[in-house]
Amino acid sequence: MILIGIGGNLTSARFGPPRQALAAALAALESEGVHIIARSAWYRTEPTPPSDQPWFTNAVASLATALPAPDLLAVMQGLETRFGRVRDERNAARVLDLDLLDYRGEVIETATLVLPHPRLHERQFVLAPLAEIASAWCHPLLGLTAEQLLAGLVTNQLIERLSD
Repeated sequence: MILIGIGGNLTSARFGPPRQALAAALAALESEGVHIIARSAWYRTEPTPPSDQPWFTNAVASLATALPAPDLLAVMQGLETRFGRVRDERNAARVLDLDLLDYRGEVIETATLVLPHPRLHERQFVLAPLAEIASAWCHPLLGLTAEQLLAGLVTNQLIERLSD
């Protein structure tokens, strides 16, 4: 199983509000040889850490691709750039954020890629949609399912599931 997180909180000049921009990004992944198998509902989430920036729209998707993990990450980062993401400060507002969460259970740690994503087990905005589409997914290092990780999470982050 290959899992990505997708999110954004700024309107795209080309694609519109976050929900439409994120849907366009998933369609763009399809054009890069990445098949979207499933996508969670969209979630509206408070920024983490708390700030005065707009709330995020987030989801998790499972993918199928022949691309190895580093190449998939490069495609995802290329899409972020094409969609107008500027990487100038950590946790800044952004049009598009694509995170490679897990790649077939592989454990990788290089200068440019860490798998599984090092903070996915701490993020309700990742775990809630992940549990929705892959509740039995097991964290390769922690040995806990998405449901178990979500149930054990202690957070004050406000999050709401949006209707499609």
